[in-house]
Amino acid sequence: MLRTTASDRWHRQQLSRDSLRAWQLERLNKLLVDVISHNRFYLDKLGKLVHPLTSLDQLSEMPFTYKDELVTAPAQGEFAANLTYPLERYVRYHHTSGTRGRPMPVLDTADDWQWWIETWQYVLDAAEVRTEDRAALAFSFGPFIGFWSAYDAAVARGLMVIPTGGMNSRSRLEMIRSTQATVLFCTPSYALHLAEVAHENQIDPRALHVRKVIVAGEPGGSVPATRERIEQAWNATLIDHAGASEVGPWGFSRDDRGLHIVESEFIAEFFSVATGEPATDGELSELVLTSLGRRGSPLIRYRTGDLVRPQFNASGDCRFVLLEGGVLGRADNMLVVRGVNVFPSSIEHILRGFPEVVEFRVTATKAGAMDALAVEVEDRLAQPERIAREMQLRLGLKIDVQLVALGTLPRFEGKGQRFIDRRSKPAPVTAG
Repeated sequence: MLRTTASDRWHRQQLSRDSLRAWQLERLNKLLVDVISHNRFYLDKLGKLVHPLTSLDQLSEMPFTYKDELVTAPAQGEFAANLTYPLERYVRYHHTSGTRGRPMPVLDTADDWQWWIETWQYVLDAAEVRTEDRAALAFSFGPFIGFWSAYDAAVARGLMVIPTGGMNSRSRLEMIRSTQATVLFCTPSYALHLAEVAHENQIDPRALHVRKVIVAGEPGGSVPATRERIEQAWNATLIDHAGASEVGPWGFSRDDRGLHIVESEFIAEFFSVATGEPATDGELSELVLTSLGRRGSPLIRYRTGDLVRPQFNASGDCRFVLLEGGVLGRADNMLVVRGVNVFPSSIEHILRGFPEVVEFRVTATKAGAMDALAVEVEDRLAQPERIAREMQLRLGLKIDVQLVALGTLPRFEGKGQRFIDRRSKPAPVTAG
């Protein structure tokens, strides 16, 4: 049963900046009472903090939280170090995807999980999902959190929910067809791959009943060219979502401009990549989040590593801060190639603009002291030179684009891993 209504959530999106900060401050002070009383991890970090806080400006007096602290601190054994309660209080076990290091187990109490479900409703509101919709979740349903919270959020909203774990792509398509599913949940990569498999089996995905595709797990949902390809492939509207196992479901799209942060449930801070100081409007910055409703596994001033460009006063119905273009990349994935900052999402945008490019992979290496890039493409036209020319025009860089045979690059159901970072192992420098 949901504790909030669509009207409640819409009202919060309309709050003035001062009213929103007052709401956040009240939530934060309630969280701190529990955290400082029971959470050893944050007691050590915040034990000298004078609370209740009187202003959100006092956040700057608190230390940041880093993922390495959660993984390596031994207080909770194999589990994340920021647990507030004894283990018997927790009812949900998940772990991070492990795309950057070994997976980290993350636990939630029943109240925490209800908070996930409530926060996901912002995504479903933006998608205009109705009780008569039927939702197909094209997800493996392993311990990675993925769409588990979306599943329970859709159930709580009253939808018919159709799990497709354990199925291959052809079987999933048949399930979508036979159930007349109207909403598809999956990663951007898998939305494209599922459409590819449909055409291979003489199925037109545009002729199915899917009217909304809700994606998460990768930046692709906010990459314009990827978004356009998915919407055209399915004849459906795409809604992007951002979240993380250790943080929660923090972002949603209302249109094609980017992601709104759910500021009723998270305090967002932005720190300039160039200066390390609080970012100005539109400045490239790292996103730092404090979750306000997750007491069992709280995070205060968490360095997400996500690079974004905040717009604090964006036009439109929603007053939550807008991240133009969504998550642009990660701090550890940003490349500097011959003096030019390059994000994998920028390359994806260019490649998805070629309808004949079926799949691709980007590999970063070191050439001496400099970053270098190579791009592999499955191209139905077998003309990689035209792609290289477009990259040089759009990025100002000459990048090696290599043709590979159709069907040879990996396909992904979960998070796509099209960016291979080998910069820690410098490529040999060839003389001559």
